[in-house]
Amino acid sequence: MNAQPKSLPFDPDSIPWIPLGPGESFKPLHFTERGRALLLRLEPGTIVPLHRHLGEVHGFNLSGHRRLIETDEIVGPGGYVYEPAGNVDSWMAVGDEPVVVHIVSFGAMEYIGANGEVTRRDTPSSLYETYVRFCTDNNLNVEVLR
Repeated sequence: MNAQPKSLPFDPDSIPWIPLGPGESFKPLHFTERGRALLLRLEPGTIVPLHRHLGEVHGFNLSGHRRLIETDEIVGPGGYVYEPAGNVDSWMAVGDEPVVVHIVSFGAMEYIGANGEVTRRDTPSSLYETYVRFCTDNNLNVEVLR
């Protein structure tokens, strides 16, 4: 007999904010081979540089505001942004408080340089490795998020 699937609740406060770069950090929630769910936090003025998603992305603002640079739209708390596969964009945290976005993303994300070259590629596996490395380096327990 097969085991029934079950819910896997946990307290996200048990996971630290993991630095990705200056003013940018994430809190992983779940990883699969196809994608990931996470909280992304940007300090005011921090820019997510030009990037392309190879799978669709769902972003729901929990707090703070972000400006979608290519369209100059402002997304605030409770705002939702859908990005189809192949979408290329950049955005920044605006206002006086950090922006926190709940993101569910599928596939890789490629950062794009000034000449159109891929400068970095994040995948579900590479972000999971970043999380495990951070926990190991800081003597923290690694939650099973798969």
